Amino acid sequence: MKITRSSSSNNAQYRMRTLTISVVLALAGCAPSNHSRVAESSNHTTQQFYGTDNPFVKEAVYFVMTDRFVDGDKTNNYPEQGGNLPSFDLPLYGDNGETANVGYLGGDLRGVLNNGQYISDMGFTAVWLTPVVDNPDQQFSGGEAIGFGGAFKDGGKSAYHGYWASNFYKIDEHYPSSDLDYKKYTSSMRDQHGLKTVFDVVANHGSPSFTMPVEQEKFGELYDENDQLVADHQNKPPEKLDPNNPLHQFYHTTADIMQLSNLDEDNAQLRDYLINSYLYWIEQGADAFRIDTIKHVPHHFWQEMAARVRALHPNFFMFAESYDYNANFIAQHTLAKNGGISVLDFPGQKAITDVFESSSSDFSDLLPYLHLTHGPYANPYELTTFYDNHDMPRMNASDTGFIDANNWLFTSRGIPVVYQGSEIGFMRGKAEHQGNRNYLGQANVELAKTHPIHDALAGIANVRKSSPALQNGLQVNLEFKGDFASFYRVIQKGDIAQTALVLLNKSAKTHRFNISKFLDAGTWTEMRFKQDTQVIEQGESLIAQVPGHSVHVWVRDEKVINESLKAELARLMAFK
Repeated sequence: MKITRSSSSNNAQYRMRTLTISVVLALAGCAPSNHSRVAESSNHTTQQFYGTDNPFVKEAVYFVMTDRFVDGDKTNNYPEQGGNLPSFDLPLYGDNGETANVGYLGGDLRGVLNNGQYISDMGFTAVWLTPVVDNPDQQFSGGEAIGFGGAFKDGGKSAYHGYWASNFYKIDEHYPSSDLDYKKYTSSMRDQHGLKTVFDVVANHGSPSFTMPVEQEKFGELYDENDQLVADHQNKPPEKLDPNNPLHQFYHTTADIMQLSNLDEDNAQLRDYLINSYLYWIEQGADAFRIDTIKHVPHHFWQEMAARVRALHPNFFMFAESYDYNANFIAQHTLAKNGGISVLDFPGQKAITDVFESSSSDFSDLLPYLHLTHGPYANPYELTTFYDNHDMPRMNASDTGFIDANNWLFTSRGIPVVYQGSEIGFMRGKAEHQGNRNYLGQANVELAKTHPIHDALAGIANVRKSSPALQNGLQVNLEFKGDFASFYRVIQKGDIAQTALVLLNKSAKTHRFNISKFLDAGTWTEMRFKQDTQVIEQGESLIAQVPGHSVHVWVRDEKVINESLKAELARLMAFK
């Protein structure tokens, strides 16, 4: 085994040599790549090893609560909106000076676009925004009053979160600017920063629709693409709706979630209304969908919706929230017969927070949620993985706990999703109305650029961004024990071949890894810190000293030759 350590002068020579080769290849009409290409033989006998055929698996998603990210344009804040039921800056006060807020606070498309390079530099390739469709303009006067730390109460809240649609075809006035509509936003994010856009869609409900002392404009109402009223709850409880009234026919006559209008997916006109609105936003530049509360709508709706979307946009990626920790339950949405829609990995979220919130945890506790074999999911590699979001308490970990969690999230199977502010441990441990959704702001974005969580996140996320194996490779687990974990990610598909060996250390001390199982001979390069290269002879081990709370990613850019590894990869391919 030979180990070499790169110097800055060698790096400069390498970059110059690479540039020269790139120019020659470009002039010859051949583009270089960041990884080796498999030379397929004429009889196409090369074995194929990969996670999924869906191209979206290469993405990493930064989740933005649109109103709570950055106020990039104060002209769309509308602080006086709502009259005697104002909707801007509605604080909730807790003990010890803690605050939350249920009013609009100014975040908008301009604020996201202004920070597109910040998001891209962190290693993300897509941004998921909470819904930007038109919502009511006042705080809701019905229901139970919300208080600090409260849940499942909508009284006194505004629609700052975006999930109370009154017009599924129209952008809410709080988000665009005079020179930045949604279509220009999506194209600018893509062209300027290489960032795709995930559009958040809802199908089970509109806005709060009854129990108001006096009926409020837009609440319980739906408008179409021409801004014409097509449905109106008229402040009536669901059981008082008249099935013969055309304005009531989009709604169920039974309640679902609090006072939210319960949309009737059995109504063909309602299905057309919703699905056509989703298609409209794809035309405006949406690259993928995140689906809210999917389990509240029967499978037949999602079958029709997915079929109609993919008839026009093949391979269009969708992932859904089924807020449940039972893998067998949430997996039903991933099946082709139910629309073939991926899901947020809630069982994984629970396992990840259990492990990385506690310094005495064991890496082996992560293994059960992966379902790499005999699993209920149509394809576990297409799941979106995360450790918290806007609907649950933020992960309550130390800085090193966040660093360890991100090292795992960006190397293990699935598509990583990180909620805004996690790069600084923002409001850690706080639930929805205790600070989880508090305004992040430009000051915190600037603070993040020198924060240790941010720095480590950017480091491993950018390794994934450049590594086909970490994006879409089969996961071959080696050892998960205590504070240490090791596994391979292997892709050999088409003209791509790469093996990544991931070594994770969540202890405070440096750990010596000695890896021999399934190890291929050849040149291995450490990509996280880009310091070492090891030339491994057949039968030798790869030895690495991984610092505390860190990760190494050793990459070999060649086809698999180890017969035992080939056999294990073939076994894993059979289960996905």
